[in-house]
Amino acid sequence: MPLKSERGIAGENKYNPSGVHVMKNLGKSASLAVVAMCLATSAFAVEPFSRLSSFPIYENLPKGKDKATETVAEIVAPAMKGTMLVYTDSELEAIGKVDIFDPANPKPAGVVNVGGEPTSVTVKGNYAYVGVNTSKSYVKPSGYMAIVDLKANKVVAKCDVSGQPDSVALSPNGKYLAVAIENERDEDLNDGVIPQNPAGHLATFRLNDTGLLSNCDNAAVTDLKGLTDIAPTDPEPEFVSINGLNQAVVTLQENNHIVIVDLENNKVINHYSAGTSSITGVDNTKDKSISLTESLSDLKREPDAVSWIDDDRFVTANEGDYEGGSRGFTVFSKSGSVLFDSGSQTERLAVSMGHYPEKRSHKKGTEPEGVTVGTYGKDRLVFVGLERANLIGVYQDVKTAGGLNNRFDFVQALPSGGVGPEGIVTIPSRGLVVIANEKDAVKDGYRSNLTIYKQGNEGVSLPQIVSVDGPNGTPIGWGALSGLTANATDPSILYAVNDSFYSTADIFTIDVASRPARIVSSRRITKAGKPVENLDLEGIVAAPDGSFWVVSEGKPEKRESKLLHVLPTGQVAREVALPTELESQMKKHGLEGVTLYNDTLYIAVQRAWKDDKKGYTKIISHDLKAGTWGVNAYRLDEPESPAGGWVGLSEITSLGNGELAIVERDNKGGPDAAIKRVYRVSVKHTAAAELGAKEVPVLRKTLIRDVLADLNRANGWTPDKLEGLTVAADGTLYAVTDNDGVDDSTGETLFLNLGPIDKVLASQ
Repeated sequence: MPLKSERGIAGENKYNPSGVHVMKNLGKSASLAVVAMCLATSAFAVEPFSRLSSFPIYENLPKGKDKATETVAEIVAPAMKGTMLVYTDSELEAIGKVDIFDPANPKPAGVVNVGGEPTSVTVKGNYAYVGVNTSKSYVKPSGYMAIVDLKANKVVAKCDVSGQPDSVALSPNGKYLAVAIENERDEDLNDGVIPQNPAGHLATFRLNDTGLLSNCDNAAVTDLKGLTDIAPTDPEPEFVSINGLNQAVVTLQENNHIVIVDLENNKVINHYSAGTSSITGVDNTKDKSISLTESLSDLKREPDAVSWIDDDRFVTANEGDYEGGSRGFTVFSKSGSVLFDSGSQTERLAVSMGHYPEKRSHKKGTEPEGVTVGTYGKDRLVFVGLERANLIGVYQDVKTAGGLNNRFDFVQALPSGGVGPEGIVTIPSRGLVVIANEKDAVKDGYRSNLTIYKQGNEGVSLPQIVSVDGPNGTPIGWGALSGLTANATDPSILYAVNDSFYSTADIFTIDVASRPARIVSSRRITKAGKPVENLDLEGIVAAPDGSFWVVSEGKPEKRESKLLHVLPTGQVAREVALPTELESQMKKHGLEGVTLYNDTLYIAVQRAWKDDKKGYTKIISHDLKAGTWGVNAYRLDEPESPAGGWVGLSEITSLGNGELAIVERDNKGGPDAAIKRVYRVSVKHTAAAELGAKEVPVLRKTLIRDVLADLNRANGWTPDKLEGLTVAADGTLYAVTDNDGVDDSTGETLFLNLGPIDKVLASQ
């Protein structure tokens, strides 16, 4: 029989008639991602953003440059009335330009060399103002402001800043340009502890009517020494922002301090410690398991980015450095009062989105680094970049009764579309927000890029799958979904498993009746009351009686391949090992999916084993009643990517009547992705051979769906791992991608409704 009350298996999840998860005390304890879950079905005061496009930075490389050349998009700024983007690329020692006249189809517009490492950029009119680091050593920092004519594509002026520039900001009235001169420390010296001279400072320029700097040869310097309790002789300014009163707020990250400077007379008008924060309900242990059960006390905020909200308030992203980081963001008044602190909200958000970076639990978790503010219509929004989670949290500045203005409500979470979001820029006049993803790694299958979102439904609504709160009041931790199956009678319920990125093996219950899909419960696979360890679950199939069969991929000399029969409670009822004739042939890539037809299990092997012909792999069958084993051969497609790589199987699911659907994919992502296909084979008409047979029949395959187009429609970096496929009880075909636990990946999970299987089959 099917499981009872699937949506309530965790015991506490209740829904109101609108499909919105009921939340209590949103500001303190309820899962923020519940709001994100409801974006597609609920009316919100703030119109959500949808993703329009993604632009890989290597597409802007100069002619003749190898596309494998490392590129970086760190800080980004709008130009030409929001129809162009300008970004810093420290690897090329240049700024890049991207034409976004049509933001859904960004186009390369070339690069301009600036003669050193660009660290930040801002734009006014036809000029880009670029901080350029030319330091030869930590003890002899140097740099300048490069003024770039964006129409002529050349540097027209260089203005010395007496040190290493880090962040630049232009005043709203276009009168002042402020530059945070960090003169960063040597992290290999004295364990990176400051003071390490020379000290940093704030440099200020005035703009004349032409847009050039009137005091180019004589920047005004604001001395920031002697203000902090931590290393007062060595202030290290990190970020700067300017309000409408020509006042600059400067974060001294390593000093855990904030300084307010009046730019008209270069005078410090206030300064104070960024203080500490204590948070509860976080994961502070690196153990390959997500558990929001720990507390951290008196964390130095050590803010990185900062942005004014209005003339009296600003927000900081508390990334932390070597002693701190409070894993959130804080709103301060100019006078030094803490008006709002996000506590553990960003950690919970990342968990519910499947974007939690578990490998960073023991350090700084999601690591908020970037922050900016934009006003869209009547809505003033704060965008917080979570560098390690590859997410942007969007929060609304809410005017409360009495005008206290100290409430910031969660609106939406935007997958950054890349790895290491650094710069965020708003273009309210066009309804856009742009994210610069800094990390670039060809070998790991992702590239630095710019991701563009727009308010409204013109693009793709994200996320596509999230989790709700479990019985303990915290979001259900999940990620690395590697197999998918359906409830036999309830079309709204699917199940998924995670792979060995996590130390725990879980079966997740997914409610697909809502948009996005919701992970509403999980059950841990146990044996004798203890979690089963050393599993690498790569496939799952639900049996008619409500139990499951899961398959664990083996690894030579480390872990044997297994089939596990799991009861509805999660308890293992039976373990089945592969026969020696099969296990002895295993190579690096093993069992990748399992399905059930009648009383026979069919198991997909990802790539060729020792006894397979070149270009072939196998489908293993196991008759549960007779206890016998069989094997068929499966011919793999040839790799089609110019980057090479391999092709293998990643899922198998029964279509009934002796037919199976098989997912075949390459291991390439982004523009190199070529093979993400679903094939149909018949085991009814091609009987399996006995183990050890000289001749193994080859299954004839027929393409029924090329999923690459579906993945590309997400308007982001195309994931390489299409890992799950199943047919729901109502005949709907679903697919899911594996996000690798946000480890060297974008962290996105795409959950696809591919339509009725009858129509899918009829279309081929």
